[in-house]
Amino acid sequence: MPSLDFKLERRNFLLYYDSNRQLFEKAKNACISIIASLLRQSNIGEVTKIEGRIKDKNECIKKFHRKYQSKLEAEEHPYRIQDYITDLIGIRIICLYEDQIAKTSEVLQQHFRIIDVTDKISALEGTEDSFGYKGLHMDLALSDDLVAQEKYQEFAELPYEVQIRSLIQDAWSVLDHKIKYKKSIPNDLRRRINILSALFELADREFKEIRNATEELLERETVEPVGDETVGAILSSEKVINAFNFLRVTGHFFRDFEFQDYKVDGFVQDILKLNNRFEKGDLHQSLVENLKTVREYQAEFIAADPEHNFSPYTAIRHCLYLQDPISFQRILSRSARERFELWLNAEE
Repeated sequence: MPSLDFKLERRNFLLYYDSNRQLFEKAKNACISIIASLLRQSNIGEVTKIEGRIKDKNECIKKFHRKYQSKLEAEEHPYRIQDYITDLIGIRIICLYEDQIAKTSEVLQQHFRIIDVTDKISALEGTEDSFGYKGLHMDLALSDDLVAQEKYQEFAELPYEVQIRSLIQDAWSVLDHKIKYKKSIPNDLRRRINILSALFELADREFKEIRNATEELLERETVEPVGDETVGAILSSEKVINAFNFLRVTGHFFRDFEFQDYKVDGFVQDILKLNNRFEKGDLHQSLVENLKTVREYQAEFIAADPEHNFSPYTAIRHCLYLQDPISFQRILSRSARERFELWLNAEE
């Protein structure tokens, strides 16, 4: 039964905590698993981390003493400490970008029972002379649908606090906690902290804008037929080969191959190191004129040794070498070059 005896309630809470510690751990892991599955099925994009922790029992008591005890006792309102510790089981979701926070929140609201939401982003953005970490805090519990599943029934009464932050917000929160004095400080120091906070906010926005610009460029370069030179000229002011127009050209010839971003980046740089004036039109011409020959070589190459790989990148390297063997002599290894030359001479 709840009471107004803090010593008694403290003992009761410690007993409750210790006897349920393993349950809390299982509940934390279950919640992480549920959230990870929900986010994978959603269209919010990549999240960098989903992690959890069980709040230290002494920290729980300190929090209750600091936030609730005086008011409850002044109002002669009996209490149990565990009823006021909504973050005993904490989950943290780190998104890559700030605009994923609201989308993640929507997913959770659809699948959990929401107890309370604290939007620290809006709170800080509405205050001119304030700093601190941003993020969205949600107090929630398992929904009736989840509790109906036997494996989750033992967690039915447990609340969770879920913190949702961007990667930049999470970095700022770590640093923010290291700033020892943030209230009664000289104005010049407060101004410097505000500037630092603003730089983190700007970084968050710029990462999002870079992502948006990258996606727009990719869409521009891949949406139109590669042979439409008029549209191509309008859509891309860059003639020199870059990752975006490389994908536009190669996507036309290798429709069933998924070019990975980091490999494209490195491959384009390899090309430019050998010919820094190489244009997307040159790449297109090289593939048009040489890919048929290279594919004939590829068929014989693989027939001779089925365990060898001959990827689209390898095919493009051979096309470039055929097009300009002087500039692109080093696009192939010495052994690959000699083997290709032997085959070409045999075909003549």
